[in-house]
Amino acid sequence: MDIRELLRKDIMIMDLKSTTKADVIDELVAKYAASGIITDADLYKQDILKREAESTTGIGDGIAMPHAKDKAVSQAAVLFAKSDAGVEYDALDGKPVHLFFMIAAPEGADNTHLAALSALSSLLINPDFVAQLRQAKTPDEVQRLFAAAQKAKDEKDAAEAAKEQADEAARAAAATAASTKPFVVAVTACPTGIAHTYMAEAALKETAAKMGVDIKVETNGSEGVKHLLSKSDIDRSVGVIIAADKKVDMNRFAGKHLINHPVIDGIKKPEELIQDTLEEKGGIYAGNNDEDEPEDTESNGTLWNRIYKDLMNGVSNMLPFVVGGGIIMALSFIFEQYAGKESLWFTFTNNLGNYAFSFLVPVLAAYIAMSIGDRPALMPGFVGGYMATIATASIVKASNPSGFLGGLVAGFVAGWLVVYLKKAFKGLPKSLDGLKTILLYPVVGLALIGIIMFFVVNPIFAAINGALINFLEGMGTGNAILVGIILAAMMSIDMGGPFNKAAYTFAIGIYSASNYTDGRWMAAVMVGGMIPPLAIAIASTLFPAKFTENERQSGLSNYVLGLTFITEGAIPFAATDPVHVIGSSVIGSAIAGGLTQLFKVNVPAPHGGIVALALTDQKVGFLVSLLVGAIVAGLILGIWRPKAKQN
Repeated sequence: MDIRELLRKDIMIMDLKSTTKADVIDELVAKYAASGIITDADLYKQDILKREAESTTGIGDGIAMPHAKDKAVSQAAVLFAKSDAGVEYDALDGKPVHLFFMIAAPEGADNTHLAALSALSSLLINPDFVAQLRQAKTPDEVQRLFAAAQKAKDEKDAAEAAKEQADEAARAAAATAASTKPFVVAVTACPTGIAHTYMAEAALKETAAKMGVDIKVETNGSEGVKHLLSKSDIDRSVGVIIAADKKVDMNRFAGKHLINHPVIDGIKKPEELIQDTLEEKGGIYAGNNDEDEPEDTESNGTLWNRIYKDLMNGVSNMLPFVVGGGIIMALSFIFEQYAGKESLWFTFTNNLGNYAFSFLVPVLAAYIAMSIGDRPALMPGFVGGYMATIATASIVKASNPSGFLGGLVAGFVAGWLVVYLKKAFKGLPKSLDGLKTILLYPVVGLALIGIIMFFVVNPIFAAINGALINFLEGMGTGNAILVGIILAAMMSIDMGGPFNKAAYTFAIGIYSASNYTDGRWMAAVMVGGMIPPLAIAIASTLFPAKFTENERQSGLSNYVLGLTFITEGAIPFAATDPVHVIGSSVIGSAIAGGLTQLFKVNVPAPHGGIVALALTDQKVGFLVSLLVGAIVAGLILGIWRPKAKQN
């Protein structure tokens, strides 16, 4: 497919009117909608904003590439827009953006379209080409420039492919490489696989050529894996560069120096990555089944970031059990009211919900452990988590299980146990490698986690659990209101991020420790998490002038999202207007959380939103807390937010 078929002249904007990031997105989306390229402007814009919330698509050098791939797109296209004045777009280099390429890819886009889109991304690495685009005056001129640039790139790619084939043949014929240049391999990947993957590839290849380095780059994009690295490629390389924001196949790099960075570093720091690889600054990667991964402080971040990543791996895998079990259990109580406690409708659904809940702590612990020690840590983590759910007599008698807190500790202990077991078994003869995974790790790991849980973790955390429950049960109304305010406010601070998850995890812990009966803190957390989307829905309804047409339409869907406890429905609005949206939501959630404790609302289910109303005896208190918090937040947002610029 010719790149000019995607860069249609009839949708280009040569004199962009918008002066802010939000307005740029609205103007480009509106152009797509008017041309019939997208059938649902709200859905497409929501996905654009979701991508921006992950990381800005303002890649620097005056370029931004907002993109989305969803069912709202009827045909693949690239909308080119130019702003002579420039727009502040949160670009990585902090400079204004002049050239915009909004990429629209259908949900079922074929490889031809995706290949053309990746070609577009790689062309924009050339600064001379970008400078020519900034001087272009007409759509015809833009297409001519792209046609010439694509032709030059095709010729260069053909030459590189021929050279790669010749080098491969030479390597097969001789034990040593024909080229005397140093050789490195790289993998690039981004979550959507449309733009950044291929821009990082192009930047690494172009920089390597300037440095006199041979490089082969594997891309893990929407069109699949391209330029797959062979064993011979990896074996003869000096080291490996991973520039990726999603999981890639890593075991094949065992024994090689490896550096692991976000994909944006492949675009912005290609020379640094290549030089670090040539100097073998990356640690030796050992693979999943042997030693722990190399330390790479720049990519792994702080100790807290590592702990948070491991914890979130456990929480994210636990959530399906929470949601499924919570909603099924909520339904069971509805059935109980109408069909009776002895009916099959109630007993079946109630038991099914309880079955799901029984896996919460084991799954949490298992996937925390797996995040730390990979697959060998899964079983010890699972068993340690299960031991945390049962009250066992040991050197200290405990009537309570160690519960959620014990499960958290079990996950981290099991994960690091396996890491150190890998180090301990490192010196075993190679002939015993096969026994490590199938015998040594399972047996020794299980024995050690069992001993630690039985004699240390369960006694200590069962006592802590019991003391915490007694403290909360004896807490006065004033203190309970304060805790409710804090927990509910945390649900709105980052809407699904660390604060949100910390509050939710605390409430789940108390809920599970009470044998799924104490839902006071769950009430504060649930109502607090329902406020942000409801506040947006109310504000967009009562103050329509403060929102664009697309935002008003999206605001309506937030009534449903808020009522079903899906806080993330507010993220697209918070991404474009964080101060007003988050500020008003935190105030409303804090008020609602405090009211739940004032009215002594108890919600014995970890999910469900408005469905959970059926589970509480304080239905009026639940509704009043929710309505007051949502209305206050909605009014603050509507009054505080500046008037929107309508397209």
